[in-house]
Amino acid sequence: MFALVDCNNFFVSCERVFRPELRNRPVCVLSNNDGCIVALSNEAKAIGLKRGSPLFKVRDIVRTYGVTVFSSNYSLYAGLSARVMRVLSESYPDIEIYSIDEAFVDLEGLPIEELPARMMELKRKIQKWTGIPVSIGIAETKTLAKVAGHYAKHYAGYGGVCMIDTDEKRKKALQRLPVGEVWGVGRRSQPKLDAMHIYTAWDYVQMSENWVRHHFSTIGVRTRNELMGLPCVETSEIETKQSICTSRSFGETVSEKEQLLSSIVYFTTACAQKLRAQHTVANILSIFASTDRFKTELPQYRPFATIKLPVPTADTSELIAYATKLLDGIYRPGFLYKKAGAIVSGIMDDAAVQQNLFDVVENRDKRQNLFRAIDRLNSGGNGGTVHFAAQGTNERWQSRKDHVSPDYLNDINGLLKVK
Repeated sequence: MFALVDCNNFFVSCERVFRPELRNRPVCVLSNNDGCIVALSNEAKAIGLKRGSPLFKVRDIVRTYGVTVFSSNYSLYAGLSARVMRVLSESYPDIEIYSIDEAFVDLEGLPIEELPARMMELKRKIQKWTGIPVSIGIAETKTLAKVAGHYAKHYAGYGGVCMIDTDEKRKKALQRLPVGEVWGVGRRSQPKLDAMHIYTAWDYVQMSENWVRHHFSTIGVRTRNELMGLPCVETSEIETKQSICTSRSFGETVSEKEQLLSSIVYFTTACAQKLRAQHTVANILSIFASTDRFKTELPQYRPFATIKLPVPTADTSELIAYATKLLDGIYRPGFLYKKAGAIVSGIMDDAAVQQNLFDVVENRDKRQNLFRAIDRLNSGGNGGTVHFAAQGTNERWQSRKDHVSPDYLNDINGLLKVK
């Protein structure tokens, strides 16, 4: 059996940990540059706010209902995520972290009849020790655990813990679940499936394996089998990406090359960190920039440049050097740049790298150890502990955050003051 531990409305819950007066009140968290709503409390959903809505379009609702609005504070969220995962791993050592707010727990060997009580106690423990509320789904496959987690989160009668442990429960759960909510299918596939008269997860599993393979490839077959109670999905297979893109719209436009380079270095560094986190390397690096496409009265320019690396790497300094050369080739003065980004692709396992006889980088193993040490220093929300000078500090391109909360976990000036 597996359990999926899923933090409820995670970004909002993080803000409420240090602002308990906001419990049971509408709260929203905004995207970079305070553009769109990316997370919201149940109370905010109840008054009509939706994820993805631009803030400027819903200001009247925000003002009328007294909605508390926060800018994204990823340092705080990463720090609280680390605390949740630490509590989880201390209670059940065999866990797989799936995302910042989700983790799978392998419950093999534990008596099935004890699992609901054990998970209820785990839920209470996480809430007490971190302040973060969680929902837990239990089932014999990871995909079914996600299904159970859906019911645990959205139906109060379960008390935050739902277990699917019989065929009768599985059938009932799948018959009521829209197919677009299934992990591995997704809402983007919903219109296609609706056209085929497949509306629920139960409809999906009734199709033959050959039909599913024809329309949704091997991944679709794995999802179908998992929904039928046949374990075949490894979390690592889903997490590992074939390309990684890190980009962002700027808080204000920039025209100087140094400012643009600072942003490219920042995004390239983030790509390298993600590569190392999943124990992979990349052999292609791309960078891009863009002017503001909504300001048509201004000159427009959207350059893109790519290079194939001589040796696949996740070495931040090496990738920055190549990114700098790429920027030298595409930068043009006189334009107001509003967005930039970096993409790494051609991703492979870092243990499968074939060395190049003409490799100019020395001591790759030592450098790999160096960056792993840097990653440890920057973990747990301390993303700015160690960084390259070219990244700069307080640059104009960085996101606007007019509603950001204090960094309670990492900044001494953000410590709570008790009166």
